[in-house]
Amino acid sequence: MSEAVQLSFWQEGHPVNEGIRTPQPEQKKHPEKNNGSTQDASLTEGQRVVLQNGSFAADPAAQDDRPSGTVGQVERCYRYARQAVDGNILVCEKTRAACQRFFDDLERSKSPDCPWEFDPAKAARPGRFMEKFLVPTKGDYDELHMLDWQCFVECNLYGWVDKTTRLRRFREGLVIVGAGNGKSTLMAGNATFASCKDGERGADVYLLANSKEQAGIVFQECSKQIENSPQLARRFRPLRDGIYYDKTQSTIKHRSSDSKRLDGLNPYMAIFDEIHEYRDFKLLNIIKHKSVKRKQPLILYITTMGEVLDGPLMYYYDLFTDALYGRLDMKVADQMFAFICELDEHDDVADPRNWIKANPSLGLTLRMQDLQDEWARVKLIPSERANFICKQLNVMVNADDMAFVQPEVIRRNRGHLDPEKLLGRRCYGGFDLSNREDFTAAALEFPLEDGKTFVLLHSWVPRAKVEADNEKIDYYGLAMRGLLTIVDAEYIQQEDVFDWFVEQSKKYELDCIGYDPANATRLIQMLQGKGFDCKVVRQGPITLNDPMKDVKEMLLAGNIITNEDPMFTWYTDNVRISGERRHTDKENWMPMKRNRYRKIDGFMAFLDAHCVRMQREPAGVIYTTPKIRVVDLGGRRSAQRRAY
Repeated sequence: MSEAVQLSFWQEGHPVNEGIRTPQPEQKKHPEKNNGSTQDASLTEGQRVVLQNGSFAADPAAQDDRPSGTVGQVERCYRYARQAVDGNILVCEKTRAACQRFFDDLERSKSPDCPWEFDPAKAARPGRFMEKFLVPTKGDYDELHMLDWQCFVECNLYGWVDKTTRLRRFREGLVIVGAGNGKSTLMAGNATFASCKDGERGADVYLLANSKEQAGIVFQECSKQIENSPQLARRFRPLRDGIYYDKTQSTIKHRSSDSKRLDGLNPYMAIFDEIHEYRDFKLLNIIKHKSVKRKQPLILYITTMGEVLDGPLMYYYDLFTDALYGRLDMKVADQMFAFICELDEHDDVADPRNWIKANPSLGLTLRMQDLQDEWARVKLIPSERANFICKQLNVMVNADDMAFVQPEVIRRNRGHLDPEKLLGRRCYGGFDLSNREDFTAAALEFPLEDGKTFVLLHSWVPRAKVEADNEKIDYYGLAMRGLLTIVDAEYIQQEDVFDWFVEQSKKYELDCIGYDPANATRLIQMLQGKGFDCKVVRQGPITLNDPMKDVKEMLLAGNIITNEDPMFTWYTDNVRISGERRHTDKENWMPMKRNRYRKIDGFMAFLDAHCVRMQREPAGVIYTTPKIRVVDLGGRRSAQRRAY
């Protein structure tokens, strides 16, 4: 009997590892917790309809084409969700939220006002197709059995449909699992199914990655799975430039961010591999824009966590998390599916009992002993330890052992404040001119009465710098949001920074501006001539040590508000602590950038502002009534200074 990829924690004889709940052998009948009844496990999902209590009942009109002795796709989906919600298997908070959402949506679908319903027959088709036709290309396996969590993902993506049109509900899906958990099976399986069995004529499927090499790896994996399957090999034509299914005139092709052939695409399905490597939205925007021509396109992001804090992954991570927890408009959230496996915030990364949260295949296709051996090897090597925590446990980590703060600390500071509430408030300014052919930044720091601090940043960059694109950030998107100014000149003129401070002083009470005196003589003369109080902030450990440590404490407490400014996130993530002996011997902190393309100008502008604030408010913030009263004169704002 051939060895198969084991299907679930309940399968008899599966290897039990330390830290994993011992499974019970699969029984032909098992209780459903919702109603206490017993369901026949030999029935297919096509032989079940969703009842009002959320369980499944037999539909005698359906046909059973599953291999004997296996459990149907929808049963495994339902089982995984029920076990996760009831706490019978160890999952992270976001995985549990995804499972609870499934049950909530089943309940919601009873209402005539809900546009969606769960179709068990449609839900079962992709997983059943994969088990019937796909053959594993790696490991000593010659059969493929879907794991419970994979059934949960597939049944949700394909099972939810519009009640009227029967078109698919979900248009985007984010799947984050640790390395080695079966992502390639999902990518190849979905691509092959969409091209031949999803009912779309001319289905163009794209396998996408950040580089040509990675895109080629994904494409070759899909080709091998087809070539290894006798049934699929007879029907598909795998060629160098694509995989062709002539019956429906469908194709599977691969593209990357650096591809020159991105015009004329009409994707029915797009599968993005490892989007944690992406630094901009170029490829994603092209694919999304092109897919609107289809009636039910599906875009999948299947990835581990990564180190690019300012890239698309973190944007989607936050967006899909908001969809999970109902923080988005329902019409938007209803088309977004999320399955995120990670360690929770306070979990000990060194405790193997927690690792299953990020690795739902642990104990099945992924051996606990292998992970423990790998951890023992890398845990004392900072960069390799960080890579394990990031890629295997899905926790964002800065691999630099001299990093100022870790990414998850920066992400604690996600507060929002209506900018209108800042009008007339006292604030402190700072700027960093750097090289005028490079980034320049200015900042305002606002003490708030609740002990928090609001930081307002603005950056300038020459167009030549944008066109060189060495930093790989979304310059134009940031410019459209008003966070960055692209200057049509070879360098940043100091008048640009001067004008910005003048405009801000019309809205806020700008108490003092801190600055690095290097290259700033002319700008300081202009500012002082306008009446601004400017204070030198010497760029050395004696001056910057205490403010840096104070800023870190503020970040750790989640007390900095930026309205989730991506520039602040990027600048702060780039900061490392100087390793020079003259600094570290005395535990004095000096900020440095990670490399020449990871800029910290915005952080330095904020730090200069914080230095003068600490000088002016040594005992902390004492909130006072704003000295500038802002009035509205026919739609235009005017500032009047109060007399005291």
